[in-house]
Amino acid sequence: MRYFTLLVLCTSAFAAETPTLTPLAALEKDAHSRVSAKARVPLADSGSDLFKGIDSLEPANSKQVPNYVRAMATLPKMAGPFSHLFKTFISSSALPAETKLGMALRIAQINKSPYTVAHVERLLKSTEHGKVILAALQGGRVNTLTLPEQQAIAYADALTRQVSGLSDAEFQAANAVYNDSQIVELSFTTCFFNYFTRFAEALNLPVEPWVFETAPAHLDSAPPAPARVSLVSDDEMSATETVVAAAKSAASATANWNIGIANSQRAMLHAPQMMLAWRAFGTAAQEYTAATRETKLQVSLAVSTANGCRYCTLHQVLGLRRLGVDPAKLLAMQKNDSALTPLELAAVTFARKLTAEPAGISDADYGHLRDVFKEQGAVEVLMQTCNFAFMNRFTDGLRLPSEDEAIKVYRETYGGDWQRKQK
Repeated sequence: MRYFTLLVLCTSAFAAETPTLTPLAALEKDAHSRVSAKARVPLADSGSDLFKGIDSLEPANSKQVPNYVRAMATLPKMAGPFSHLFKTFISSSALPAETKLGMALRIAQINKSPYTVAHVERLLKSTEHGKVILAALQGGRVNTLTLPEQQAIAYADALTRQVSGLSDAEFQAANAVYNDSQIVELSFTTCFFNYFTRFAEALNLPVEPWVFETAPAHLDSAPPAPARVSLVSDDEMSATETVVAAAKSAASATANWNIGIANSQRAMLHAPQMMLAWRAFGTAAQEYTAATRETKLQVSLAVSTANGCRYCTLHQVLGLRRLGVDPAKLLAMQKNDSALTPLELAAVTFARKLTAEPAGISDADYGHLRDVFKEQGAVEVLMQTCNFAFMNRFTDGLRLPSEDEAIKVYRETYGGDWQRKQK
């Protein structure tokens, strides 16, 4: 009876394809036409020293560097961490790589990303079971997949469309199939591909011809069947030690606004390899400051507010207050954008559009951002926007509680608690 109930909850999500779901055949056609596209940022030569020794899903010595890595040339220290991040989020071991790629393909359909479709389909075609998942998605037959695969794709679908993700009943159904560590990995995967699709489409990345002609490196085999409860792994214990030590450092007290280890980090520790890769990527990004810290927090706040994310909204208000932003400015921003500086307004306007329309950025949109912030600053604003496409879904989808300090500062600023605005 329990299995039947779960099956009904899961397959009902796929009873009919929603009108906003772009057919894969159309995206595959667009991907082929994107080979000749012009990227909106300079792409470093694939033979550049920037890419020597980077961790990648490409075969050793293939000299194939994806354009999503080459696009990081504007922020050269980001290329290696971004390539490692992509590989880690596909091949870390709590869930089969094919399941996560199925989730990624569904996200690419929702967000209308031909570039992502080309790369994900190439990876799915590299294993026999990947081909099964691909055929099911291409044919609109997700209900022919295993129950865990159906649940994973439903999870990605719901969390992509709205940062609050699954309803309580739907989440319980997923949690009956997946343990806590796997649930966190489902969230990580969904969040990452909501980052990736926006990054690729905002930059109009051309699809590499070799994507259609070559195979990737061998994907790791499926992990063993998990325990019904999450077991604390060596990786998790090691990662926890790293996070605790960093939180106790003097520099961290200022950087994390005196909240210690954030609840988002505590949740991420259930998937330590992913958490460390995401942390390393974020740490590398902090070295680039063409866009000011306040501007980036204004971007984060705009995205979090647009998405209705309680946790991240409170965090950004706390961050802006810690930077010395006048509470009167924050109050004024609840009404309109008149209190923003011209630079902040340009960044926020771009961020809101990319949040609402992942494939909707035009040459003119990105060109204006680049005119205001120059090449490096524009990429920084883009990445900050993508960061909160990621973080809003992670924190709100898992219903993470806000830290006391963030709640206190929000109340001091606005005279009450956060409430979701009706759309």
